[in-house]
Amino acid sequence: MKKIDEIAKSFRIHIDHRSADGFSGIINLPTWHGTVICSTGAGWEHVSVAPLKRRIVPSWDDMCMVKDIFWNKDEAVIQVHPAEADYVNNVPNCLHLWRCTYKEMVLPPSVLVGLRKGQTREQAKAELFEALVISGEVRV
Repeated sequence: MKKIDEIAKSFRIHIDHRSADGFSGIINLPTWHGTVICSTGAGWEHVSVAPLKRRIVPSWDDMCMVKDIFWNKDEAVIQVHPAEADYVNNVPNCLHLWRCTYKEMVLPPSVLVGLRKGQTREQAKAELFEALVISGEVRV
């Protein structure tokens, strides 16, 4: 995660309150504005965004913009859909981004979705084969 002073340079963020582990404030995106909370602790970096007009749900593009404000391009973050028993919904249409700081996050191989920009079919096949070996579905 970027340092708070670097995040604060974004013209889209207005920080209202700083604390030892993060801050809260206002975020202004092209189609809506709302509240933002940034925190670190227990091995996780966390950002939540909630549009002030609760009927709005942040889009994929909105969340990508939030990700770019708070994290560097080489850092992966996740949105989580937990088991129903673990749902928390204190603020309607609030979405969260998470990044684990104590170990490398496991992400699915991008080849399971399609080809990355500039990736050849041969490279994709090799990536898929490696994923199959790692998962134990193929033995070498």
